[in-house]
Amino acid sequence: MTTFRIQPHGRLQEWVAEERGYFKDEGLDYEFVGGGGPAGAPGGYASVQTTESMKAPEVREGAFESFEEGRACEISSACHWAINMASSAEHGHMWGHAYSVTPSGIVVPPESPVQKPEDLANFPVGVGYHSGSHFSALQHLEKIMKPTEIKLDFVGMPQDRLAALLDRKVGAANVFGVQFYALEQQGFRKVVDTTFMIGFLFSNEADIDDVQHYFNALQRAQRDIDLEPERYKHYLLKGLPEQYHSIVDARRFGPGERIVFEPYTREMYERTHRWMEQWKLFPEEQLGHADYEVAVAV
Repeated sequence: MTTFRIQPHGRLQEWVAEERGYFKDEGLDYEFVGGGGPAGAPGGYASVQTTESMKAPEVREGAFESFEEGRACEISSACHWAINMASSAEHGHMWGHAYSVTPSGIVVPPESPVQKPEDLANFPVGVGYHSGSHFSALQHLEKIMKPTEIKLDFVGMPQDRLAALLDRKVGAANVFGVQFYALEQQGFRKVVDTTFMIGFLFSNEADIDDVQHYFNALQRAQRDIDLEPERYKHYLLKGLPEQYHSIVDARRFGPGERIVFEPYTREMYERTHRWMEQWKLFPEEQLGHADYEVAVAV
């Protein structure tokens, strides 16, 4: 039997399923890989942190590129835009029976002059390239300002944006999950809500029965979290570098990402794909063209 490798996404559900024995109840032979949550990008600000006067370095790779390269696991997740494009390019299959929703927002330091959404016109916002913070910033900001007024800086992964904000190397950034909660506790102010959907991608080699067992366990874990979120919030610290544990209080966190056991429909798939094409977010060599029935496991 092949071990089913799971990459936790800095959320509660996998840790709760393990604590409660739900993966074992499903007969799943599994292991966690890749740590407790999203790391910083190679060469991103979190890895080159300095007190010197410098901007956060640009990083032009993100969630989609990690799927192109191949993740060392049978299942993992990212924003639904990246999963949509990765599955359409046949880098794996999108799970069509569930998705999740994560709290997210464009935040600024407490001393920032930016007070309302319109103040972000022509104001650089730090995001992760081809990742949830990139796409969700565009989706929300395009309703507020002209496309030409949206200015995004690609400053790496969630930990890079957290470090860059705390060190005042960026004036605004789009953050989600535990990084959002950590910054909120440091007085950072949300200017635009960018709540977004996360999808799941399983590898072409994964056993579909194992995938179903995995989601059965997560569904039970989600019920537990809904009932007693305060019991499990401490697991969100696994998605935060230890150096920041002393400045946060896990009791003040929200529950983070919530898994919704509803279908990712053809209409959702095609509408999302069209939106990415209209924005010309991917070069031709990265664009996927697989039909819904091929890309999404329904």
